[in-house]
Amino acid sequence: MRAATIVENNGRRRLEVVDNLPEPVPGEGELLVRVGAGGLNRADLAMPLRHRHGTDASGPAIAGNEFAGTVEARGPGADRFEVGDRVMGFGASTFAELTAVDHRHVFPVPEGMELETATTYPVAVETMHDAIVTNGRLAAGESVLFLGAGSGVGILGIQIAKAKGASLVLGASRSRDRLSRLAAFGMDDGIDVTDPGWPDRVRSLTGGKGVDLIVDMVSAGTIDAGMKAAAIRGRIVNVGRLGGKTGEFDFDLHALKRLDYIGVTFRTRSDAEIADIVDRAWADIGPSIESGALSLPVHAVFPLDAVADAYAEMRRDTHLGKIVIVP
Repeated sequence: MRAATIVENNGRRRLEVVDNLPEPVPGEGELLVRVGAGGLNRADLAMPLRHRHGTDASGPAIAGNEFAGTVEARGPGADRFEVGDRVMGFGASTFAELTAVDHRHVFPVPEGMELETATTYPVAVETMHDAIVTNGRLAAGESVLFLGAGSGVGILGIQIAKAKGASLVLGASRSRDRLSRLAAFGMDDGIDVTDPGWPDRVRSLTGGKGVDLIVDMVSAGTIDAGMKAAAIRGRIVNVGRLGGKTGEFDFDLHALKRLDYIGVTFRTRSDAEIADIVDRAWADIGPSIESGALSLPVHAVFPLDAVADAYAEMRRDTHLGKIVIVP
């Protein structure tokens, strides 16, 4: 089997495409999927040597955590899909010709959808439905701000918020070019976070109230500004730490605003918890994906042999939409 592996030499990690790796064998409740396409996510840039939802993964360190492909075999008890079904999911070791995944952690690929398109959805669907609907408790008529809106996850989040009846959807980014293109996905207004006064602009756009829900994919230096932009009794859901894992936190402002600050990650969730997220998300917004009402753009497609170029493209941080890798 060919796969993109993560190799460490003298403390430095790099990607290396290798042949003749042993094929994974589906265990209890697992599907063996022949990968047709893999989605690259910002979390992949950290290139963890061992990471599968917070547990150690055995075998070679294969990169990737998102895929779309065709079921090739089923392990004992994996009865939710049949051999030959097309599926997409969020798993581990996906930049490879084959991957094994819990049968409860995958979605069906809608009829007629290309696998290169399908692989853009799983991470965004699970992350944003959990952040907006479950933890963010968005109600119709409320306002939402996405910090880091230009990512694939952010783009889908904007659309989900609109579909759920948000009265005002704001997207924040350091790139004015990205902001200019997000209106096509339902964003009502863009917030340039390079302007130190951006929280004042958010309050102005919300009639002085502040925004009801913030979905923060940046963290670090954005938290205090985010709390300034939030409404009293607003919610901030932290789903990513692209700007850093630590930063200043104004505890008095947090108390004055009486904010719910909620941290989420998939790394400490059990397989059963992830399965619940998958079921709830697909039952709620799967029909909108199948109909095309919710969509994600593909920025570029790279062959597996050029996986390092795909990572470099993501590091340049000029893309809009998903970067896809095909075996």
